[in-house]
Amino acid sequence: MPVALALSPHLDDAVFSCGGTLATLADAGWRVVMATLFTASVPEPRGFALACQLDKGLGPEVDYMALRRAEDLEAAGILGVATEHLPFREAPHRGYASAQALFSETRADDAVVADLVPGLAALVGAVRPDLILAPQAIGGHVDHVQAVRALGQAAPAAPVLWWRDFPYTVRDAEPKQPLRPLFADRPVRTVALDPGAQLRKARACAAYATQIGFQFGGEAGLLDRLAREEGVERFRVSGPLPAGLPGRDAAP
Repeated sequence: MPVALALSPHLDDAVFSCGGTLATLADAGWRVVMATLFTASVPEPRGFALACQLDKGLGPEVDYMALRRAEDLEAAGILGVATEHLPFREAPHRGYASAQALFSETRADDAVVADLVPGLAALVGAVRPDLILAPQAIGGHVDHVQAVRALGQAAPAAPVLWWRDFPYTVRDAEPKQPLRPLFADRPVRTVALDPGAQLRKARACAAYATQIGFQFGGEAGLLDRLAREEGVERFRVSGPLPAGLPGRDAAP
């Protein structure tokens, strides 16, 4: 049985960006593991980290990340994939103190890549994927950028489908692409989702109930943004892809 490993910075990124492809692979007989990097609970959050949950109506006593991990399990069940939750802290717990900072340059004192590299190497060694799916860091969120840098340093042997980070792809006409030079010359692969995969992706995205309000204004807004992708997920490609993989090559 072939194995695919999706490396999601946050508890929603993989589903938002390539959930239809994950469901399609699972339907085709692949074992699919969706591993999220930044999922650690932090007792007594403060400052901007605390504000990130207070503005969603969640009091300081709520374990926000535990709630999000539960949402991730629900989404994975809808797609028919397995999950792994790695113990790294999100950017607001690493000194990024504002929404603007999350989409600016990475901090000089942010050493998370050094921790991520051995964690990713251990994960890849355990899962032994035939295919990896990972973000391009479109939108410029620092956690996405650090995830790409760490994967580059870990240098797994498996080929990679680099997804376009949704909803940043439809939020701005020209979203930030701080790592664009890494991907600009790589081949493009598209996966056209059948109606069943589109429906399961939409249901899985909606499982992240703590996120869809501020991200999309509610489920109707989520569905509108998904519709703008026209049932297609697009990737840049590193390495020779396995034979029989769903999708087709496309013009850059």
